[in-house]
Amino acid sequence: MITVPTPLQKIESELLTAKSVTLYVKRDDLTHFYIQGNKWRKLKYNLERARELKCNTLLTFGGPKSNHIYATAAAGKEFSFKTIGVIRGYENLPLTSTLAFAKEQGMEFVFLSKSEYPNRFSDSFLEQMKSRFGDFFMIPDGGTNEYALKGVGEMVDEIEIDFAVLAVGMGTGGTLAGCAKAVPGKSVIGFSSLLGEGLDEDIKKLIGEDYSNWTINKDYHFGGYAKMTGELTSFITSFQAEHGILLEPVYTSKMMFGVMDLISKDYFPKGTNIVAIHTGGLQRA
Repeated sequence: MITVPTPLQKIESELLTAKSVTLYVKRDDLTHFYIQGNKWRKLKYNLERARELKCNTLLTFGGPKSNHIYATAAAGKEFSFKTIGVIRGYENLPLTSTLAFAKEQGMEFVFLSKSEYPNRFSDSFLEQMKSRFGDFFMIPDGGTNEYALKGVGEMVDEIEIDFAVLAVGMGTGGTLAGCAKAVPGKSVIGFSSLLGEGLDEDIKKLIGEDYSNWTINKDYHFGGYAKMTGELTSFITSFQAEHGILLEPVYTSKMMFGVMDLISKDYFPKGTNIVAIHTGGLQRA
């Protein structure tokens, strides 16, 4: 069962007191044991649209450790959809814990090499998938599309306190885009977990040029997607011990590390009220 709205938790620390900054965490990791946070928000209206089209099969894309693949498989089982995962890379056994969980939920896999993966949206490939699996409702990588932005907007609408800054972790950019569109009068900072360029253009494509209330911070990726360091691991452990909140290593921990580091460096003026969104991603399998 999906549980919304999700609560806000105020963070208390000597650093925040010293810098006169207020920080809340939007606990969107509490939506569901498996289908958490922004993954549920992005999937909600995609699932509704699939139902409207009387399509009982979902086909989506991601890497072998993808939170989106994990959540889509769980949602398929929860809401009675057949699920197909097009996975970047060759099939390696044993499967990653993510793919093993997805398989347990009933997801079928199609593996594409890294050279083949960029062509996953081509007409020829999608025709192959249709011949093999029949009609399906396609959801892009990360769940990011127009239906996702609507769901993410609802997450922001649940925040009932006044705030100046909204902080989110980001991969494909759908959560940042949905947040920026939902609160045009606020500052939205996306903390990128990825190396590389092009993220800014991706956001502009999603929400257009009319929104300028967002920025992308690329200083806290810790080496790139799914990369960890001892410093980040220690931060996750200490944050949980101090505040009772477990941060997953790919997105939320890097975002929260960035927020706390920027506060320590006086990036935010005194009196700033910040809401950091815990987007879930705690793969419990």
